[in-house]
Amino acid sequence: MHSFRRGMLIISNGPGIDVDVPMTKNHLPHAVSRLRSSRLERSTRPFLARGGPHGERCAGCRLILSHCLCALRPVVPTRAGVCLIMAEHETLKPSNTGWLIADVVPDTMAFGWARTEVAPALLALLADQEWQPYVVFPGEFVAPERVITQLLPAHHPADAPGQPPDARPVTASKRPLFILLDATWPEARKIFKKSPYLNQFPVLSLAPEQLSRYRLRRSRRDDHLCTSEVAALCLGLAGETLAAQTLEAYLDVFTEHYLCAKQQLKVDSEDALHQRLRALRLPA
Repeated sequence: MHSFRRGMLIISNGPGIDVDVPMTKNHLPHAVSRLRSSRLERSTRPFLARGGPHGERCAGCRLILSHCLCALRPVVPTRAGVCLIMAEHETLKPSNTGWLIADVVPDTMAFGWARTEVAPALLALLADQEWQPYVVFPGEFVAPERVITQLLPAHHPADAPGQPPDARPVTASKRPLFILLDATWPEARKIFKKSPYLNQFPVLSLAPEQLSRYRLRRSRRDDHLCTSEVAALCLGLAGETLAAQTLEAYLDVFTEHYLCAKQQLKVDSEDALHQRLRALRLPA
C-alpha cells in the first residue's frame, strides 16, 4: 500500500518495492512529479520498476539516495514551453525522461492521456492565445499539408491607414508550445490517432542528424529518440540553444547515475559528462 503526503511518497516495504523519501526544499514538485503523485494515489498496488536499481529513492530525481542527482539539477528559463501528454504508466517509470524536461524547462506542463476524456486544463492550455502549439510527430505518418519542419514565422499586423508597409511594427509572435507524446512508439501512435483535439495544430516533423544516445530502454530503431532528446531538438529550433544543450548534457548525466546505481558502481562526478553539465549552468 502507499500514501502521499506533502512532498513525500510512502510505500510499504516489501520484496523489490521501492520507497521514495522527501524532496529537498530547494526543488518543489514540478508538473511531471505532481502527475506521478496523482497516478500513484489512484493505484491499487505498488508499481514495480523492472530492471532498475531497488531501494530508497529520492522523490526529486527518482534515483536511489546514493546516486541522487538533485544537486546537479539545472533550470534554464525559456520563452518556449513544453506540453507532455503522457501514457498511463509513463510517469511511474524511473527511466522516464519527460521528468528531465520538467526539471530544466520551467514552463513544462504535463497531462495524462485517456481515450475517453480530456483534462479541461489541457484544452484551456491549447486554446490560450499566448501559445502557438506544435504537435511533434514524424511527418511520414501525417497528411503532408499539416507537416512543417520549422517554426511558423511572425506575422505583421494589418496595414495602418497612411502607413507604408515597411513601417509596420512586427507583433510579438506567440510563444512556441511543443506538444510531446511521452509514450512508447505504439502508444504514441495511438495517442496521435485518437486525440482529435490535436488535429487543428501543425505537426512539427524533426530530422535528427544524430542517433539516440539514450541507453535506459531498448528501441527497435536507432532513429527513435527519447522524449528529452526530442525536446532538446525542439528547443534548438526555437533558438533556445542553452536550454537545448543543457537538456542534452543533463540526460547524459542522469543516464550515467542511473546505470551506475543499477550496476552498484560509484559515480565519477569529475568525468567529462559532469564537467560539461557544470560548464553549461547559469551563474547563481
